[in-house]
Amino acid sequence: MSSQPTAKADGTVLTGVSETALMTLQVRANEARRPDSIIDDPMAIQLVDSIDFEWAKFGFSRRQDMAVRARAFDTEARRYLTDHPKATVVALAEGLQTSFYRLDAAGVGHEFHWLTVDLPPMIELRRKLLPQSDRVELCAQSALDFSWMDRVDDTDGVFITAEGLLMYLQPEEALGLIAECAKRFPGGRMMFDLAPAWFAKGITSGMLRPTVRYRVPAMPFSLTPSQLANLVNEVPGIRAVHDMPLPPGRGKAFNAVLWTVQRLPLFDPVRPITALLEFG
Repeated sequence: MSSQPTAKADGTVLTGVSETALMTLQVRANEARRPDSIIDDPMAIQLVDSIDFEWAKFGFSRRQDMAVRARAFDTEARRYLTDHPKATVVALAEGLQTSFYRLDAAGVGHEFHWLTVDLPPMIELRRKLLPQSDRVELCAQSALDFSWMDRVDDTDGVFITAEGLLMYLQPEEALGLIAECAKRFPGGRMMFDLAPAWFAKGITSGMLRPTVRYRVPAMPFSLTPSQLANLVNEVPGIRAVHDMPLPPGRGKAFNAVLWTVQRLPLFDPVRPITALLEFG
């Protein structure tokens, strides 16, 4: 007798900013399916195949930008874990990222711990669809509820990620979160990304949207490279600020544009930011 197919999880339980996690997951999974993929992410493929959702509403998804971003975060987390193998990685508003599983297979050992902080519907999806590990703790609350910090054992180091989060916060919320992390976790690091102001304004106004059926939530927070660099002077506890270049992707044309935009100051006002903060 054949077994009944397993029912898929309902992706429509995610709304607002949480729904964007489905879009980034789809892009990353499509990239991972390619024979010439720039990211090894079987868990992303498994997640997409396990979720019932009208994926077409997001429009074009055969692109590599989300995989490049994921690789950037993986690279810095891996570098930190190489020096702090028993550290805790805190993934704020992790969504449907699968970073833990990629890093766990990346040769940094299996001693680091992971804390996922996200809203209850997302945590429920992760609990239902992803393999459980005694090194992964799920915290069902907003990243702006700072009580999650009480769960972090910072004895062996802390690496905080806010991948795809801060741009959706109000400026005072984003800066307040950064300041509190700097205050609570001296010696730790924090990594986040931001869209450029022109793009954020287009998204917020509705002028830029993937399809007529889907509108990305407003992005009220952005920083220029010079504003980012000045955080070291404005936020107590920040010891150093790094404006990180994204890693190469696939294709000579893509990489030529990426290299040019990231290295010529002329493009500073219009390029996205990937930031790494060191707390002292």
